[in-house]
Amino acid sequence: MDTAYPTPITSARTRIGWIGIGVMGAAMASRLLSAGYSLTVYARTPSKASYLQSLGAHLADSPQSVARSSHVVFTMLGHPSDVRQIVLGPDGVLSGLNPGCVVVDHTSSHPALAREIFDAAVAKECWAVDAPVSGADIGARDGKLAIFAGGDAGVVKWLGPLFDVMGKATHMGPAGCGQSCKIGNQIVVGANLLGLSEGLVFAERAGLDVNKFVEAVRGGAAGSMVMELYGERMIGRDFRPGGFAEYMVKDMGMGVDMVEESEDERLVVLPGAALCKQLFSAMVANGDGKLGTQGLITVIERINGR
Repeated sequence: MDTAYPTPITSARTRIGWIGIGVMGAAMASRLLSAGYSLTVYARTPSKASYLQSLGAHLADSPQSVARSSHVVFTMLGHPSDVRQIVLGPDGVLSGLNPGCVVVDHTSSHPALAREIFDAAVAKECWAVDAPVSGADIGARDGKLAIFAGGDAGVVKWLGPLFDVMGKATHMGPAGCGQSCKIGNQIVVGANLLGLSEGLVFAERAGLDVNKFVEAVRGGAAGSMVMELYGERMIGRDFRPGGFAEYMVKDMGMGVDMVEESEDERLVVLPGAALCKQLFSAMVANGDGKLGTQGLITVIERINGR
């Protein structure tokens, strides 16, 4: 299959499309604009694109239009159902993507859907890469995201100049492997958020100064990137989202409930992840699904009568 990827990516020549301009997507897209790339965006609510337009982005009226004018189209959406509609729908990205061009999905989605998109792209003589990210809003703004890429190794390497603007990419294997890596990442992050939440609630109930508690333990085995990103936010009751709590229910559910997707051979018993999913589900049930994941501490506080 002929491909465009042997031609190196440059800001002067490579046209970029972007779909999904929420907290993470807007920050990632703005970094590409700041790096000098030409960007065409699509937003279901066009007014949300005004900030990126002020930086020089062009607004398209459909995912198909974005694809027709782009060499690489990035998507950063909410749920697998959104990815299916935007990428595979009748007016979706693949309906307009030119041969040899690439769609990169940064959404935390399902590995099986990533493989389906890859196969559909190849059938159209295009390429697809599943590349979910970790690092929250701070990582997106600072260009320090961890990017987990699944798909053709040569295409992932070709995309390097774009990934480097946003963070550090690691090729995880064939299509779907990026999404599997993100699910594993969320299992670890969820456990860390739960431990940090319980540690803070315990420290406060024990009469400790919680700021001193964090300062005392951060340099030891209890320290983690989760503590660095969210410790002060939890203490300061800053629950503004870098990633929505409701998305953790989705992400961890894709690991815990993999058997529901008819992939029995991939099922792993994950008691800790199952508990974390239940606690994040409780957060959503409390009406806090749009808070940041660090809001998990509110569930532990409620359990303890606060």
